[in-house]
Amino acid sequence: MSNLLGADGVARCSWGNSAPDYAEYHDTEWGVPLRGEAALFERLSLEAFQSGLSWLTILRKREAFRRAFAGFEPAKVAEFGDADAERLLADASIVRNRAKIAATIANARAVAELDRPLDELLWSFAPERSGRTRPATMADVPAVTPESTAMAKELKKRGFVFVGPTTCYAMMQATGMVDDHVQGCFLAS
Repeated sequence: MSNLLGADGVARCSWGNSAPDYAEYHDTEWGVPLRGEAALFERLSLEAFQSGLSWLTILRKREAFRRAFAGFEPAKVAEFGDADAERLLADASIVRNRAKIAATIANARAVAELDRPLDELLWSFAPERSGRTRPATMADVPAVTPESTAMAKELKKRGFVFVGPTTCYAMMQATGMVDDHVQGCFLAS
């Protein structure tokens, strides 16, 4: 348990002790059940932007992402055109990756085509919580699960891009669809 203790004396998942921004995110957001179309679209989009980068980079740019992508309101982002994509590519306050920007816009358009609410679709892949063993360490936390693989497959079938099983699992963790707080973490219940 001593490796879980942060400088502030709080026992949390070890990654949560590596930077003050991580501690705040761990303690107040990560693993907390999240609902709502814009909120879930934001998390799915940010997880895609994180691919290949540190989550800390994305976390520190999150407010800039929110401004740049109209608060992640899918209907607004779906209206983005070529001029918006160029504006985003010139915005140094966000991650300027053409493929990830295009994916976010394409995914907003895919949300508009859904036959049910985004949060209902995403949460339909949340595994049953009862009987699930809490991970002993972060090394015991998977990067991919059958549920995240199924989610990615379904999203791709519906026109989403940049949503592989690893990205989907990270989003599931971030939004409380799964609870991967390790044994000894003050949030492990």
